[in-house]
Amino acid sequence: MLTLDEALQRLLAVAQDRVIAETEKVGTFDALGRVLARPVVSALDVPPADNTSMDGYVMRAADVPAAGTVLPVSQRIPAGHVGQPLQPGTAARIFTGGQIPAGGDAVVMQEQCEAIPDDSGAKGSELGSVRVDVPPRAGQWVRRRGEDVMLGAEVLHAGQRLTPQALGLAASVGASNLHVRRRPRVALFSTGDELVMPGEPLKPGAIYNSNRFTLRGLLQAAGCEVDDLGIVPDNLAATREALRRAAQGNDLILTSGGVSVGEEDHIKPAVKAEGWLEAWQVAMKPGKPLVFGGVRRGDDAGSEALFMGLPGNPVSSFVTCLLAVAPVLRAIQGCPAALPTAVQARADFDWPQPDKRREFLRARFNADGGLELFPNQSSGVLTSAVWADGLVDLPANQVVQRGDRVRVLLLASLIGA
Repeated sequence: MLTLDEALQRLLAVAQDRVIAETEKVGTFDALGRVLARPVVSALDVPPADNTSMDGYVMRAADVPAAGTVLPVSQRIPAGHVGQPLQPGTAARIFTGGQIPAGGDAVVMQEQCEAIPDDSGAKGSELGSVRVDVPPRAGQWVRRRGEDVMLGAEVLHAGQRLTPQALGLAASVGASNLHVRRRPRVALFSTGDELVMPGEPLKPGAIYNSNRFTLRGLLQAAGCEVDDLGIVPDNLAATREALRRAAQGNDLILTSGGVSVGEEDHIKPAVKAEGWLEAWQVAMKPGKPLVFGGVRRGDDAGSEALFMGLPGNPVSSFVTCLLAVAPVLRAIQGCPAALPTAVQARADFDWPQPDKRREFLRARFNADGGLELFPNQSSGVLTSAVWADGLVDLPANQVVQRGDRVRVLLLASLIGA
């Protein structure tokens, strides 16, 4: 059997040569989850000028040698306005985000000041004075020009998936549009005469097709356009026809079921007939059978769609999609394709009888910060995947005793990576 790392190495060796070439320009508002095709370079300093991070008063630190110093207030500077140069021996009322006037070098928050009204009616007296209760130091509560981003800095890199915070950063440097790669196009179908859709009568021997919903959701979460071909009958001719249709206009064909060695498993002979195929046994649990190949596009000599066939058991299909399909999708978009970094956590369970394969145990965090296992780790128990926070990544033959530190891959990072 191949190790998971060996399987990923082979998968990515092919996928990284199939990076989607087509790009498009989209509005930054609409770019969530897309993958950058070009870097975002800042055309300005952020912030563009020194400003205050507090409501308060701006002054020269040297003008306040002791607590209780009183300074006349010479002007008022709301955010979005530029004040006049600050005269020595005066202060200016300023609000968060307001630009520091020339001559000012410190801000004292309003809670450490006392406004003193001036009712004399003299010209310029309407702003009164301010008593400063805490002497400031130069630079206090001042955000310096360019302290976040400098002019010319590359703030987002090609191959980066755009998160909400990345969109905010792009907007902060004035990028109203972003160049992104076309979304991956993935054809999806299931095989099995026993499969029916929810809402249909469940005849004897039939089961509802949960994998179609799980895999479709995972593909959509990965930013793919999904061409859902439904359920294909268990015969060679129908499977070949589905593959030919799926290859047209799609980057990847993904199936579940039909990848074992039974007489009713037609995926492998169908893919061989329509392209090329490698059938692997991967030393992982859940999951083991994995089919990888390519399906020819009839209208384009030498062109093909990649093919991946997953096991039919619901948890095996789910886990294999996260650990094998997701890296391929990242690779064809030009993203870093490695699995997300695992975190370390305390095992609040015992695992005395490990498997000879690398195991991925469904687990979640308890109130004490430790990991508990779902009681039934069968590959057919989809409840465990909903219950879990992550997958304990357990090396082959690894015994676990309560209190040991273990590696866990968080489902949120696997699904959203």
